[in-house]
Amino acid sequence: MVISTLIKYKTICISDTHLGTKDAKADILNNFLKNHTCENLFLIGDIIDGWKIQQNKWRWKQSHSNVVRRILGMAKHGVRVTYVTGNHDEFLRPFVAQVFEMGNIRIVNQAEYRSIDGDLFLITHGDMFDGITRLGKWIGFLGDNAYDFVLWINTRFNYIRHKLGFGYWSLSKYLKHKVKKAIGFIYKFEETVTDYCAKRGFDGVICGHIHTPEIKTMPNGIIYMNDGDWVESCSALVEHHDGRWEIVYWTKNKDDDA
Repeated sequence: MVISTLIKYKTICISDTHLGTKDAKADILNNFLKNHTCENLFLIGDIIDGWKIQQNKWRWKQSHSNVVRRILGMAKHGVRVTYVTGNHDEFLRPFVAQVFEMGNIRIVNQAEYRSIDGDLFLITHGDMFDGITRLGKWIGFLGDNAYDFVLWINTRFNYIRHKLGFGYWSLSKYLKHKVKKAIGFIYKFEETVTDYCAKRGFDGVICGHIHTPEIKTMPNGIIYMNDGDWVESCSALVEHHDGRWEIVYWTKNKDDDA
């Protein structure tokens, strides 16, 4: 008799898989999805790296197709899949000004989620907050509309840079090799995004983008959760059926992932 070892969660959140690049850990991700299931699967941006297509650096492997096929299979078997766009898959954003739905799959630019414990979370990739962390408190004095406008400007600014061939300007990436400064940036990023959530009436935020897994409650009382990535940390954020949230790191890699 074969005993199923499939681990079941209420919710799984993953982001920054960067499928289509040589650095994507698609085999490991596919193995994770093979051994875990859920009711809600949130794909929180940078799932498919559309930039590499335009740069002629597209590296799509069979393992990348296996991940897509497994996610589609999960949706077919009842898992509610929500794809939240990021900066590397921003080519989807113009098509989902509101919500694009197909069966059990929906594509959105941001989402909301009510946890088992009743907390209301904003789910966003987080790229719109990258690079304005130093301005966060100053913008706050101007009111919510000004804050939203600056976030929109930052998103469009990087979109135009990309179209002109300059690439995305990411403060998080720039500071990655500067450890002390990176630590300061990460905290500012957390502070900025949670201040925004506080203004919008959310209890917390679930994001990605900076490739740094984390679960914490900020001084402003907002819950900050980042699911990490599948390039370096190979991590997912999961919600247990008893309401607990946990970061799961996955390193298993098997030959029978297909």
